[in-house]
Amino acid sequence: MEFQKNLLEYISQSLMTTDETISVAESVTSGCLQLAFSQMPNASMFYKGGLTAYTLQEKVKLLNVDAHEAEECDCVSENIAETMALNVAKLFESDWSIATTGYCTPIRNSSYKIFAFFSFSYKGEIILTKKLELHPKTQALNAQLYYTEFILGCFKSEINQLLILK
Repeated sequence: MEFQKNLLEYISQSLMTTDETISVAESVTSGCLQLAFSQMPNASMFYKGGLTAYTLQEKVKLLNVDAHEAEECDCVSENIAETMALNVAKLFESDWSIATTGYCTPIRNSSYKIFAFFSFSYKGEIILTKKLELHPKTQALNAQLYYTEFILGCFKSEINQLLILK
């Protein structure tokens, strides 16, 4: 599995330049983002770590997701992604965080669609949350890789905006 080298280098350089840290909470991407961050140059200088919480019980226990809300939406919603992002940042005491939740295979709970929500937090505030939808015939691994690359691209854009404002 290879990620765009220039994208990884840009994110790495930006986080080191700003002296900021990041953590990740994943569900649908199941560790792909954590893998990508671990491949970045000098990752230990800014990447604090991450966790994969795939089940409702783990999201509730580890990321303080509301159990009732999670049951209502099968753990897949904008708010669940935001809660995961905010709480993984607290857990790892990081400046930035990324969280993902969604589906990489079409099932009844997803109305047989493939989609995911992702959210970025920065210094305790949600700065971006988006929904990504893919064709229902997309293979599971391809969906996970697409989500990961797309999310990293969006993260690069958010870092760019921050650097421009500084």
